[in-house]
Amino acid sequence: MLFAAGFGTRMRELTESRPKPLVPVCGKPLLDHTLDLVHQVSPSRIVANTHYRAPQIAAHLNGSDVLLSHESPDILETGGGLRHALPLLGDGPVFTANTDAIWQGPNPFEVLKDAWQPDKMDALLICIPTESAVGHSGAGDFLLADDGRLSRGPGLIYGGIQITKTDGLKDIDQSAFSLNMLWDQIHSMGKLFGVPYPGKWCDVGSPEGIVQAEALLRSTNV
Repeated sequence: MLFAAGFGTRMRELTESRPKPLVPVCGKPLLDHTLDLVHQVSPSRIVANTHYRAPQIAAHLNGSDVLLSHESPDILETGGGLRHALPLLGDGPVFTANTDAIWQGPNPFEVLKDAWQPDKMDALLICIPTESAVGHSGAGDFLLADDGRLSRGPGLIYGGIQITKTDGLKDIDQSAFSLNMLWDQIHSMGKLFGVPYPGKWCDVGSPEGIVQAEALLRSTNV
């Protein structure tokens, strides 16, 4: 599940006429950087949600293997968007991914896939140590216990990609809601886990983030 429906307001004028997933980094749309990583793990199906400037996303993905889950009249946020897309995604655990990050190092989808243990995990989040987060100034989102379980608190940054079971979505009575609501539910059962990412990560949430991401990619190709 690729999240591509948002407004990208922090990008300012760059998203006045196009959706954030189509903003280029090193000449390639952010969405395509994520898709390159997705295709390396060969999921059975790929779904992207759309809302803001949806026809542009649809045109960009026309002829690809990506199915579209359009949200109208209102955007449904990450949790609501995932639930809305379940008829296309099917049953079972799914990857979900934001489409506004650049990675330097191993494929984060592979890192999650290798660490996933469905017998004890309901969600597994890729987490970034603060020293590996390029241009990120926050204190972090989660604390990681020795057994891999996550709890809320300053420490690791959520990198925007996870594997999650979707059963709990049916118990949330809002139409538009954040994945945080699902994580809180999973955490209460002791089944929210994280895995540290061993490379570098750049959140491309602003024009300044583009400059930092392009520098990261150039250093990768040296």
